[in-house]
Amino acid sequence: MQSSTPDLLTMLTELIATPSVSCTAAHWDQSNLSVIGKLESWLSGLGFKTEVMAIPGHPGKANLIATLGSGPGGLVLSGHTDTVPFNAELWNSDPFKLTEKDGRFYGLGTCDMKGFFAIAIEAARKFIDKPLQQPLIILATADEESSMSGARALAEAGQPKARYAVIGEPTGMRPIYMHKGIMMEQVRIKGRSGHSSDPALGASALDAMHSVLGELLSFRKELQRDYQNSDFAVSVPTLNLGCIHGGDNPNRICGACELEYDLRPLPGMSAENLREAVSKRLQPLQHTFGVEIITEPLFPGIPAFHNDKHSELVNTAEKLTGHQAEAVAFATEAPFLQGLGMDTIVMGPGSIDQAHQPDEYLAFDQIKPTVAVLEQLIARYCFSS
Repeated sequence: MQSSTPDLLTMLTELIATPSVSCTAAHWDQSNLSVIGKLESWLSGLGFKTEVMAIPGHPGKANLIATLGSGPGGLVLSGHTDTVPFNAELWNSDPFKLTEKDGRFYGLGTCDMKGFFAIAIEAARKFIDKPLQQPLIILATADEESSMSGARALAEAGQPKARYAVIGEPTGMRPIYMHKGIMMEQVRIKGRSGHSSDPALGASALDAMHSVLGELLSFRKELQRDYQNSDFAVSVPTLNLGCIHGGDNPNRICGACELEYDLRPLPGMSAENLREAVSKRLQPLQHTFGVEIITEPLFPGIPAFHNDKHSELVNTAEKLTGHQAEAVAFATEAPFLQGLGMDTIVMGPGSIDQAHQPDEYLAFDQIKPTVAVLEQLIARYCFSS
């Protein structure tokens, strides 16, 4: 039965060679079904029961839930099948060809995070002919790098069910028990264009945006005064003014202006409350400048994640890896799996420093230790009731 599933290196080679970019820009966005198909074939070949879950409203996108064994508890090993867009001209090798050099595997998705699937399947292979007392679930999701539609669909469906979950994002195999959330928001100002020689002929959206920017910077200062968590390297919530577009000619009063910004809340901060606070601050500017100000999210946002620092899974991962649990600023699918009732951590091979940039790589020396840790987690959580 196992002969239908290739070795780790072949799996990694094939996964990297299969494009699955997800992006909010339609010209970049791709289906992930080819990656799902490969994983489904390999896992069913090892005896896993597989379910391919189409993502409602997202044609060409799907999750995979592959289950070995049964029972009310068990362990989920989870990863996302998509990658970010890329700049091929900045790579020193083909992003879609696994390249071995200087003790590293280079390729798009090697650490973020197709490599984790090959490693997780390799770890699972050891237990194929052994009777599990609790299920082992390998979970593959869609669109983590854009909308997180895959994780949201799982939360909506209430599956999978298990007691523990490890999300294999690149953390250098350091267990992560907490991360910030992420909100991407937009402010749109509708003014009235007119001849620049007489300000009374229009209502400048750019003038209004100047005050909007001031309010947002004041809001940021207040948030960072009122909220801190020293477990994070950046201990305060951040608000980044990302991009702004407005106007069309120097001698024309600006009739429209748009701003997009990123806000990363700490655990315990409510996205809805933050949106409401921004809206309340900006609305009075409509009367001041004679414009319309619209605030809205660019996507629903990702909640912050916070597990008990002394949970069973956190403590076990610390003992197995020799690393103390940490907090990170980047967001993951962890809050969605935790919301399904699982003791959840983020922990995988590679470094976030190599993700989302040219010449992404996974170091050779990360692979065997990761397989060994996953084997020990499977043995602990799938062979005890």
